[in-house]
Amino acid sequence: MEEVRLSPLRQTSVKSTLSGRSTPRGSPRGHSGRTPRREGRGAVQWFRSSRLVYWLLLITLWTYLGFYVQSRWAHDNENKVEFLRFGGKLRKDVLHVEKSKEMGGVGNETSDPLVSITGKDDAGGNKRTDVSLSKKDDGASRRSLSSRQKTKKPGRASRSKISGKQKVSKEVETKALDDEQDPQLPMTNATYGKLLGPFGSLEDRVLEWSPHRRSGTCDRKSDFKRLVWSRRFVLVFHELSMTGAPISMMELASELLSCGATVNAVVLSRRGGLMQELNRRRIKVVEDKGEVSFKTAMKADLVIAGSAVCTSWIDQYMNHHPAGGSQIAWWIMENRREYFDRAKPVLDRVKMLIFLSESQSKQWLTWCEEEHIKLRSQPVIVPLSVNDELAFVAGIPSSLNTPTLTPEKMKEKRQTLRESVRAELGLTDADMLVMSLSSINPPKGQLHLLESVALALAEREQEAQRSLKGVIRKEKVSLSSKHRLRGSSRQMQSVSHTLDKGVTKLKQELKVLLGSVGSKSNKVGYVKEMLSFLSSNGNLSKSVIWTPATTRVASLYSAADVYVTNSQGVGETFGRVTIEAMAYGLAVVGTDAGGTKEMVQHNVTGLLHSMGRSGNKELARNLLFLLRNPDKRLQFGIEGRRKVEKMYMKQHMYKRFVDVLVKCMRP
Repeated sequence: MEEVRLSPLRQTSVKSTLSGRSTPRGSPRGHSGRTPRREGRGAVQWFRSSRLVYWLLLITLWTYLGFYVQSRWAHDNENKVEFLRFGGKLRKDVLHVEKSKEMGGVGNETSDPLVSITGKDDAGGNKRTDVSLSKKDDGASRRSLSSRQKTKKPGRASRSKISGKQKVSKEVETKALDDEQDPQLPMTNATYGKLLGPFGSLEDRVLEWSPHRRSGTCDRKSDFKRLVWSRRFVLVFHELSMTGAPISMMELASELLSCGATVNAVVLSRRGGLMQELNRRRIKVVEDKGEVSFKTAMKADLVIAGSAVCTSWIDQYMNHHPAGGSQIAWWIMENRREYFDRAKPVLDRVKMLIFLSESQSKQWLTWCEEEHIKLRSQPVIVPLSVNDELAFVAGIPSSLNTPTLTPEKMKEKRQTLRESVRAELGLTDADMLVMSLSSINPPKGQLHLLESVALALAEREQEAQRSLKGVIRKEKVSLSSKHRLRGSSRQMQSVSHTLDKGVTKLKQELKVLLGSVGSKSNKVGYVKEMLSFLSSNGNLSKSVIWTPATTRVASLYSAADVYVTNSQGVGETFGRVTIEAMAYGLAVVGTDAGGTKEMVQHNVTGLLHSMGRSGNKELARNLLFLLRNPDKRLQFGIEGRRKVEKMYMKQHMYKRFVDVLVKCMRP
């Protein structure tokens, strides 16, 4: 049979005919041999043909990427420069700001970014470095925040104005108890005579270890960790100065974070140098201290306010959220009547008050009885503690110890650090360094300390003159008997020169180190009064050394021999620096009042004296006693260190804090 070949055109027409309808239009349909059409194929075709789905996916990915970048930008300061450099050359102005931030870090030599630090250049001359980054950065961040809010929600402009007014009013109220400060004194040797430190870089070099990478060391087996895990906390800072209350709140925030909690910080006043340290520790600071902070606090399991100065914020928060007082634990760290008068309108509205010492608790409860204020619960006493970093350098066992950095090894390194810092300060082994680190204002009593040191130096000089007169008489007798003369003038001049050098040496045995220069809590008028007193006492000014405010104090404690807590009025509330000095084996001299007498046992861990100018002579005698008896000085230091290890370490503080969490935190 002859094969019939079809043209390509015919093949196509046959294929199309077979693939289409094979029966006439009007004929009845029978069983079709075609494969049934899949029902899911229509959805796939719709997905492929719809552009809306592609756009939705693209928008979702873009939004996620934007939130990711914004989160990394806000919380990872170390990679900002690399991020800005991506895709092109980094702008010079941005690079300058980033480098300035690195130079102004707390761990750097210029630890306080809001003051100008004076050091010596390579040629030996003085130079002055002015750093004012924090304030500018805060302003820039607020401007960028407001611009984003305007872009996103223009209708919130009126609320922004109200919030701005609230900010101004609260800042004014925050400073109500503080005297108005004059412009900052120039931080130069011309102003202070001798301004040295801080010694952060020297400390890192000698110890071969830096606390910059450490932000919290949680005890995973503790009840504190079990209670705070996955809970939310808001911590209210009254300011960011390098003083006891803000530093203690910062360390509490770090501990909460390391134990798995979520922490937000509300800062009422940004004066001070701790903002960069908060950023380094990844402690999130709420930009607004008004409505935004109130909403954040409402979502928290516990709000901890760290000062009596937080009264205004607590009052406004409870007006905004009436039930909010049931979740507030108020850690009050002041002990003066003016702070109580300020706080009394809201004392009975918060869940619990926390005090630092027995004396402070008794004082505040007495004032509450006088004002007929009934508290909602019994106050709890939670003393401060020595943090892990300082304990580690002091050679006290802590969570930072490693097989290569044992407590014994750290004691050796601390001795090397002591020698290095004392060499920088120009001290000899015979010198006794008396140190006092705190904000410089009348309640701290630094002027009384200088007056007492002046008395001690005068007594020391008179004592030296009396002893040297006896030596002169003996020398004359021995020379005349030896040479059968009453003494030649040349020999007498030689003896007098030798004795004068001995007197000078005796004058230089007592040295004083005062901090914290440049702290935002200092009263400039009081500092000027102290400088005027020094200028009128030339011999005293030669024995005084000043040092800037810093959080790197391990090097200073290592170099010192005696620590003085000379608080006036009702005395020191607690004295965090007191237990830190005791941890480093320093003999402590303090006023017989407040929390100091709870920590310092007279003639056991140190010496106590009366307050006011009447106590100046007692303080002078105590300093001379320690100067004449170095063995007794060392014994006081050993006993003080034992007491700190027994009562004032980190684990002791957080064990007491468990009681606060159990009673105040949401179930």
